[in-house]
Amino acid sequence: MKSNSLLKHKRLMCTTTNTRIPHLFTLLNQCSNIKHIHQTHAFIIFTGLDHDNLILTRFIDSCSSLRFSDYAFSVFTHHKPPPDIHLYNTMIKALSDSPSKAITLFNNIQATGLRPNNYSFPFALKAVVKLSAIEMGRQIHCQTIQTGLDLDLHVLTALIRMYASCARISDARKLFDGLRNRIKHVTLWNAMVAAYAKVGDLNNALALFESMTERNVISWTALISGYAQMDLPNEAITIFRKMQLQNVKPDEIAMLAALSACSRLGALELGVWIHNYINKHGLYTTVPLNNALIDMYAKSGKIGKALLVFENMKIKSVVTWTTMIAGLALHGLGREALDMFSRMEKARMKPNEITFIAILSACSHVGLVELGRYYFNIMKSRYEIEPRIEHYGCMIDLLSRAGYLQEAQQLLMKMPCEANAAIWGSLLAASNIYGDADLGECAMHHLIKLEPNNSGNYAILSNIYASLGRWKESGMLRKVMNDTGIKKMPGCSYVEVSNRVHEFIAGDMSHLDFDRIHQLQCKMIEQLKVAEHVQNGHFELFEFDER
Repeated sequence: MKSNSLLKHKRLMCTTTNTRIPHLFTLLNQCSNIKHIHQTHAFIIFTGLDHDNLILTRFIDSCSSLRFSDYAFSVFTHHKPPPDIHLYNTMIKALSDSPSKAITLFNNIQATGLRPNNYSFPFALKAVVKLSAIEMGRQIHCQTIQTGLDLDLHVLTALIRMYASCARISDARKLFDGLRNRIKHVTLWNAMVAAYAKVGDLNNALALFESMTERNVISWTALISGYAQMDLPNEAITIFRKMQLQNVKPDEIAMLAALSACSRLGALELGVWIHNYINKHGLYTTVPLNNALIDMYAKSGKIGKALLVFENMKIKSVVTWTTMIAGLALHGLGREALDMFSRMEKARMKPNEITFIAILSACSHVGLVELGRYYFNIMKSRYEIEPRIEHYGCMIDLLSRAGYLQEAQQLLMKMPCEANAAIWGSLLAASNIYGDADLGECAMHHLIKLEPNNSGNYAILSNIYASLGRWKESGMLRKVMNDTGIKKMPGCSYVEVSNRVHEFIAGDMSHLDFDRIHQLQCKMIEQLKVAEHVQNGHFELFEFDER
C-alpha cells in the first residue's frame, strides 16, 4: 500500500461517520508495517473516530496481528472515553506476549465497574499459562464462579487447559468429572484428552478417547500429537491410520504431527501420501506444512525431494531455511549447507540460534574448523545471539573430531554452563580416535555421574585402554559393567513395508514373521559367503521367495 493512498481518504472528513468506517476498515486490512499503522491512527484522530470503542477495538486487533502490541497498548492507555468490555478483551488478547500486563489489565476490568464475560476469562487464563501462575489461575477460577460463567463452554475449556498446563492434571479431571450430570460438549472431551497428552499420560488420554461417544478431527489430532511429542512415532502413525479408516479428514495439525512421526521413523511412503494429500487439497501454501515436508524428506533419505519442496516455496520462514540447512548437514553435504546459509543472508532472513546449531553441525560433518570458528564468533558479534550449550557442544565436537583436543578442552572450560553428557561424549569419542587415555578418563569421570547406565561409554574407554595395550584397565572396566549390572542396550531399527512400519530389536524374536525373516537372512548370508567366488569367475543366481 502506497503511503499517499491514505492521504486520499482525508476527503472523507466531509462525509458522514457511517461512510468513513467502511473505508477505515479497508485501510486496516491493507496495513502491513508500522508506518501504515501510524498513518491509519492519524487518520482515525483526524476524522474524529478515536472516540469510538468499536473503531479502537478493530485498530488494536490490527496492531496485534502485525505484532505491534506495545503501540496498541499505548493507544489503549491514552484512550479518552472509558473502554467497554470488548475493547478490554481485545487488548488483553493483544498482550499475549506480555502476560503480566494482560493479567493487570484483566484485574482492572472490575475496578472500572465492568463485568468480565466469557471471552475475558479465556484470554486471562492464557496469560496464566504463560506465567505458570497456578494460584492466580485458581483466583480467576473463583471469579468465574462468582460471575456465573463457570459452566460456560469456552471458560470451562480454558480452565481445563490452564490446570493441565500448570501440571495440575488432577484438578483438570476433577473439573471435567464435575460435569457428570450435564451433557459434555465434544470440545470439553477434546480439552481433557489434550490435557492428558500434554503431561505425557497417554494411557489415560487413550482411555478417555476410546470412551468418547462423539469424536472429531481435533480428538484424533490431540492423541496423535501426544504420541508424537512423547517420542512414540509408531503409535502416532497407528492412530493416524485408524483416523483414515474412520474417514476423518486430517487437519493441518494432525498432518504436522504425522509428518513429525514419519521423520522420526523414516516412513517415506506415508510421508509421500501426506504430501499428495496436501497438494490435492490445496494446502501446499502453508509454510509449516512445507517445513515439515522438508524435514520428513531429509530424514527419510530423500534430500533431493526436500530441496524441491524448498525451492518451490514462495514464502520461506527462518524455520524453512534452518530445516533445509540442517537436512543438508544431515546428509553430509556441509558445503551445500553453508551455501544455503549464504543464500539465507542474501535474502535478508535473520538466522536464529537453531540456525547456528545447523551451521556448526554442517562444519563438523565436513571438518571445516576455520569456518566453524568464524560462524561461532559472528553469532554474537553480528547477530547478537548468545551461544547456548548446544552451540558449545557443536563447536567442541568439531574441534574434537579434527584433533584439536586441547582447544576443545579450553572452550569447555570457558563455557558459562556445566557441560552435558553429549559434550563429554564427544570428548570421549575423540580420545578413542586419537588414543588420549587421560582425556578419556576425564570424560568418563563426568559421564559416570551424568549417565551411569550408558554401556557405550564404558565400552569406548575399554577400547582406548586395549588399543594402548593396557589390558588390565580394559578388563577391569568390563568387570565393573558386569558387577554393577550395566548391560549393552540392544540396537533397534525401523523398516517401512507396504505402508506399515515394523520395529526390530536386537535379540527379539516376537515379530509375527520372524521365521520367514530368519530364513531369508540365512539365504542372504549364504550369498555373501560365496561373493568371493564370483570375483574368481564363479557365478550363482539366488532366488528369494517374496511371497
